[in-house]
Amino acid sequence: MPDDLESLYKNVRDLIEDAERLCTEFDAELRLIPEPHQASARNLIHYVALRRKDIRALQMALAAWGLSSLGRLEGHVMAGLLSVANALAKLLGREPPQGAPKFREGDDTLSRHTTALFGLRQREHMVRIMVTLGAEAAQDLSLVETLISEGMDVARINTAHDDVHVWAAMIGNVRKAAQRTGRACRVLMDLEGPKLRTGAMAPGPRVLHVAVKRDARGMVTAPTAVTVVANTTSSRAELPVPSLIWAQLQVGDSLTFKDIPGRQRELTIVERREPLVLAQTKQPFFVEPGIQINHVRQGKVLAIGVVGDIAPTETVIHLAPGDRFALMGPTHVGRPAQRHHDIVQPAVVPCTLPEVFREVSFHDRIFFDDGKIAGVVRDVSPEALHIEVLRTPPNGGKLGADKGINLPDTASRLPALSDEDLQHLDFAAAHADIIGLSFVRTRSDIERLYEELDRRGANHLGVLLKIETKRGFENLPDLLLSALRRPAVGVMVARGDLGVELGFERMAEVQEQILWLCEAAHVPVVWATQVLETLNKKGAPTRGEVTDAAMSARAECVMLNKGPYVVEAVRFLADILLRMQDHHQKKTPMLRKLKVSEGRWVPS
Repeated sequence: MPDDLESLYKNVRDLIEDAERLCTEFDAELRLIPEPHQASARNLIHYVALRRKDIRALQMALAAWGLSSLGRLEGHVMAGLLSVANALAKLLGREPPQGAPKFREGDDTLSRHTTALFGLRQREHMVRIMVTLGAEAAQDLSLVETLISEGMDVARINTAHDDVHVWAAMIGNVRKAAQRTGRACRVLMDLEGPKLRTGAMAPGPRVLHVAVKRDARGMVTAPTAVTVVANTTSSRAELPVPSLIWAQLQVGDSLTFKDIPGRQRELTIVERREPLVLAQTKQPFFVEPGIQINHVRQGKVLAIGVVGDIAPTETVIHLAPGDRFALMGPTHVGRPAQRHHDIVQPAVVPCTLPEVFREVSFHDRIFFDDGKIAGVVRDVSPEALHIEVLRTPPNGGKLGADKGINLPDTASRLPALSDEDLQHLDFAAAHADIIGLSFVRTRSDIERLYEELDRRGANHLGVLLKIETKRGFENLPDLLLSALRRPAVGVMVARGDLGVELGFERMAEVQEQILWLCEAAHVPVVWATQVLETLNKKGAPTRGEVTDAAMSARAECVMLNKGPYVVEAVRFLADILLRMQDHHQKKTPMLRKLKVSEGRWVPS
């Protein structure tokens, strides 16, 4: 790259002409976009034109002259290019091609679009916080109030869980809590989309296994609690006994029995608080329905019965590299591999959407359970995909029911809106503020959603495009142009599925590219998936999670999942976002005064 001024000026003018030329090529597309979004669409096209070339050498040459490196112009591409062209023209003694470029317009436009989607900013920190609500939010108004008070700006409801009655109660509590706290909170209803998952597995044995905690020397450190229930089908964490025995149990009584291995075991009743009866034991045991059980009080057997029905254990299929299994439709039941003499019948794993089989090709990669198990398709038929396992965790993989499946090499034509999604959209259109479109891949997915919203008289609702597939990422500029036809739109970086499809080693660069493209389109971004996950689930964050949360300040909104410590996670995240915005706004350093610079510093 020549570093003389004349060549630099020509190179920058070429970039300007390329950007204007691409806008001309997209004239028909631009005509479909309403006037308020025209400037955003043009800026996106300008940015795509710029990024079609490798301008690293040009940046270094400009920097040598003390000029802009073109590294922070996503929101105002033409203004950035013209500013450099003007400076070079002055250095050459020529008339600048244009007056002072308007740098703030891009930032102001992004701010307006963020407000249109998520509402007015109500906190000291600029970045909004989105929280996924659990079912408890339908019953616990005080929890929702606390979340809003601590920083929740958007309540997310995942339509893959619960039902319209629970959703209505959640939304009712959000509206009440917002009114009580005096803080607005918008509701996002996230449509599930064509999520490919493993289906039902064959039921395992009906066995209740109770373990005990031991120290390093094998000594039992504390008794294990067991819930005793009346003789109905129990969960795997409950011991069912005959109703007559259960009704007579008192604190201090015992239940004695021989477990499956034939060991004498005893449980002591420690609490009766209707409708719960709690017992404790320091002895591990395995029991199954039909085992004799004795009700003992002060050494005297009062009654004899049998253990009732126990829910079957969950079957999991153990897999290792080199294993093969058949992925089949939902009418099949999952089962492990079976051996008959020297013949092995491969395991069978059902899946929820067998329609995808006709789109899969030989040698396509396939991932299960968030990428924990990786395989390749070795044979394809209308009834099954025959998979060879390539990678599992070090001690082997366990594949059970309802685990995600990803096919990154398969160009799926499944619509982003399923029949079930359309039913949920009826409710969402009447109650939500924002609709989340999952697994968006092509502009036809967006157009279909817009048509369905129009049909329901809900074209005023915001739309959040979830980028969670390889194809969706690769089509992002096209998706953004289509999305800009409506007033309130955003993008969620769904890093879970996207990381599986693209490879987690690529996630850092991919999320950067999504942020750049969306800033160029002045479209707000939601930074999502496992933000502060350990804090949310266990009460304390990891160092890596804190760094990730700090990086999320470059988005317009950050999403937290549900968890037992979600209130603490919201509070922690709000503090990080407030601290970070004094140092960075998007990716621009703010150069706030550093306290560390005030200390005694003496050159050597």
